[in-house]
Amino acid sequence: MTRTLWRSTVGKKTVMALTGLIMLGYLVAHMLGNLKIFFGRGEFNGYAHWLRTLGEPLLHHEWALWALRVVLLAAVVLHGVSAYQLSRRDISARPEKYVHKRRRASYATRTMRWGGVILGLFIVWHLLDLTTLTVNENAQHGRPYENVVASFSTWYGNTVYLTAMLALGLHVRHGFWSAAQTLGAGNANRDRILKTAANALALVLTAGFVSVPVAVMTGLVN
Repeated sequence: MTRTLWRSTVGKKTVMALTGLIMLGYLVAHMLGNLKIFFGRGEFNGYAHWLRTLGEPLLHHEWALWALRVVLLAAVVLHGVSAYQLSRRDISARPEKYVHKRRRASYATRTMRWGGVILGLFIVWHLLDLTTLTVNENAQHGRPYENVVASFSTWYGNTVYLTAMLALGLHVRHGFWSAAQTLGAGNANRDRILKTAANALALVLTAGFVSVPVAVMTGLVN
């Protein structure tokens, strides 16, 4: 039954919706954690340390963090695979161009696929930049505050991050709305509220994430 559900279009859309909501929850928590940088080096580094000791002494050091990483990785993979397969299914279902032009979709809808690719590449960059510190030339292990400042003190670090956050905002705006429709939350009475919520989430997340590199660039955080 699980395999049959996965093979169906409805099943793939449901997987996309549920994994999207998991990632959305992570993004909200991640943004709130990032904003701790405005409270100083000690506060931000303390937060980073807390993530690694989460669940102690019941769990060993970093076990909870790794569990969260595994869940998030599974969500990202399932979301991406579902999106790709649905895209291929959509293309194969209409191999010829439409005779009549369809109603022009929103910018977020039309760039959803490219936005997903950009965000996928950004995740790899972000891990190499602030987790493994591979591409962060001035990074130092055990000093997350200083590593964030080092990353956003470079033009390429800011360019990659800001581009990805703009793509994220568009992705969240359309994705939240699509997830609500897929899971049956949308109707004539709630559509306006859901659209407002989607716009608000996209705006808050984009502004929250973008505020950190902007603060570093302007010297507010150094």
